Amino acid sequence: MNTAINLATQIKERLLARNEILETFFSNEARTLAEACREMAERFLKGGRLLAFGRGCYSTDAQHVSVEFVHPVIVGKRALPALDLSAAMQPWLSAILRPEDIVMGFGPPEGDGEVWAALDFSHTRGAMTFALPGISGAYTLRSPVQDPFIHQELVEIFYHTLWETVHVFLEHRELGQDVGHAEFLYPFLGQKKQETSAIIDDVAHSILVKVRDDTALRRRLANEEAEQIGEAALAIHRRLALGGKLILFGNGGSATDANDWALDCILPPAGHRSIPAISLSMEPANITALANDVGTEVIFVRQLMAHARPEDVAVAISTSGGSRNIVMALEEARKRKLLTVALLGNDGGEIARRGLADFPIIVRSDYIPRIQEVQASTYHVLLETLEVLSRDHA
Repeated sequence: MNTAINLATQIKERLLARNEILETFFSNEARTLAEACREMAERFLKGGRLLAFGRGCYSTDAQHVSVEFVHPVIVGKRALPALDLSAAMQPWLSAILRPEDIVMGFGPPEGDGEVWAALDFSHTRGAMTFALPGISGAYTLRSPVQDPFIHQELVEIFYHTLWETVHVFLEHRELGQDVGHAEFLYPFLGQKKQETSAIIDDVAHSILVKVRDDTALRRRLANEEAEQIGEAALAIHRRLALGGKLILFGNGGSATDANDWALDCILPPAGHRSIPAISLSMEPANITALANDVGTEVIFVRQLMAHARPEDVAVAISTSGGSRNIVMALEEARKRKLLTVALLGNDGGEIARRGLADFPIIVRSDYIPRIQEVQASTYHVLLETLEVLSRDHA
């Protein structure tokens, strides 16, 4: 009991410590971000694309950016062209880069020389560049922390904010698009250029509001779920001690979080032990074969049937708590006596109502970007807690 109480206290402190760092950073950067988003909107309207890349766990940020821009979570927002070039960043850029493009490179707090070289190349070709982090480019992020987990959480809020804010400028029409007689129905797509400099302050304020919403959710999670996160960590630790592994899965942005979590386990930051983990969301050939031949609802359960052992832990990430393929995988995990953990949004959805997770951890929001940002803090803190437990039992 004392162990669980101590863990819950530490978890709460870790979650709350993030809030001051994040609010301070975005308070200082909000206006600069708003101005960067205006230029991004200009480039998208000229036919530019967002090209993103990173190495190791930072490749999952490129995956996440791509899915956010191509498949917007808000109904009615336009799909914007974005690609993850992490597999071969420099050769791919050499082959496809155009001057109107936007190039985004991700790395650890200290930076990544290979990523910086690709960004410098992109700059010489006229592209707008984001160094996340870095010291040169159209936007350079100088990370306020050396902790790689908090750094990555900050960056996730950063690119969610970019995605949300770019649409503000697109709808206020920085550049003209001729839609003929339909202009009166869609004024933001009209032929007449609309002035956006006057809305920069409003947009900057909106960015701060979003970040404060995020910190309020993280505060609520710390107050309501710290004990549950600690109990989940203890249960996972016991399974790992038996030789188990984490089996992670999610859809869309949650797929990239599952991939990130798995990579954080096998490529841990300095001072952390490696943890056996796989992500079922990192298998495009399996996913597309199953979706094509059977249906999207089996893309995880079929893989789980192939990989699961009784000592394993099935970890689902879902902002809705109701995706059919997630539900089916957890049902199968239950049958096979796996420990089940779920990071959920809203009210936990069907997964929480049916008790399909031994440890449901719920971010109580209905807005996907904010849920995902706080879920990232959750699994990072859970990994930190597992490291504490490993040291205590070494």
